[in-house]
Amino acid sequence: MTKLIFMGTPAFSATVLKGLLGDDQYEILAVVTQPDRAVGRKKEIRVTPVKEVALAHNLPVYQPEKLSGSPELDALMSLGADGIVTAAFGQFLPTKLLNSVHFAVNVHASLLPKYRGGAPIHYALINGESEAGVTLMEMVKEMDAGDMIAKRAIPITDEDNVGTLFEKLAVVGRDLLLENLPAYVAGELKPEAQDPSQVTFSPNISPEEERLDWTKTNRQIFNHIRGMYPWPVAHTLLKGERFKIYEARLAEGSGRPGEIIALSKKELVVATGQGAIALKTVQPAGKPRMGIADFLNGFGRKLAVGDRFGE
Repeated sequence: MTKLIFMGTPAFSATVLKGLLGDDQYEILAVVTQPDRAVGRKKEIRVTPVKEVALAHNLPVYQPEKLSGSPELDALMSLGADGIVTAAFGQFLPTKLLNSVHFAVNVHASLLPKYRGGAPIHYALINGESEAGVTLMEMVKEMDAGDMIAKRAIPITDEDNVGTLFEKLAVVGRDLLLENLPAYVAGELKPEAQDPSQVTFSPNISPEEERLDWTKTNRQIFNHIRGMYPWPVAHTLLKGERFKIYEARLAEGSGRPGEIIALSKKELVVATGQGAIALKTVQPAGKPRMGIADFLNGFGRKLAVGDRFGE
C-alpha cells in the first residue's frame, strides 16, 4: 500500500481526495489544507471542503498559515510517507519536504504548459478557449513547472462557467490521477518536459480584472462574465454605483458601449463594442442577487433606453 500525504483546499481537491480514499492501493497518512477563514458579512468561520472530507474519515488535518518553517512541516516529514499528492492546495511546498518523499505529484486544472498559476479555469473561460483540462505533473519548486505525467482535455461549452468547469474537471482530475498514479509510482510512465515557449500564466484574479470593459465585443464580455461566475463576480457601474452581473447571454443590437438599447418588464439588453448582451442575474449596490425580471420590477423602473453602464 502506498502511503500518501494529501494537500488541497477547495471542492476540486475534495473530489480528488475522495477518489484516493476509495482506492485501497493508498493510505492517507495526513491531510494538509489552508486555515479556516471567516467568510460573508457575518464573518462566520468556514472549514475548507478538503477538511470536511478529512474529518469525516478521521484523518489527521494540518492547517499551517505558511508551511515553510512551520512545526507542521517537521511533523509531516516524520510520517514516513511514500509520496505527496496536491490539488489546488494554494501554497508552495518547501524543497526539503519534496526531497523527503519518493514522489510528489500535482493535479492541475489546465492543459500545461498553458495557464500555470492559481486561476486556470477562470482564464480559460475569459480568453474564450474551446477546451479545458487537467494535467498530472511532477512537483518542483517552480510554480506548475514540473514534468507532465498525463493530461486530459474536455470541451468548453457556452453553458459552462467557473463553477460548472470546476465540477467537471474535478472528476477528470480524480480519474486521471487514479488511472495513472500506479504506473507512475512503479516507474512505468516517463514524464514529459513542458515546452518553455508555450508557457502562459493564470495568476489569481485581481479586483481590477473583475470590472467589465464595455468596449469589448459581446462574446468577450459574455466570456468575462462567466469566467467570473460564481466567484469573484464581474461588475460595472450603474448610475455611479457598483453593479454586479452574475449571468448574461449573447444578444443582437448595437449602440454606444454600455448603452441600454432594449428594456422591458423581463429584458434588459446592453450594447457592447460589437453586438450586445442581455442580462440574466444581477445585484445592484446594497441589494441581494436577483433575476433580471425582479430587478426590472424594482430598481429597473428608474432606467430608460439610452442610459449607460460603466459611467
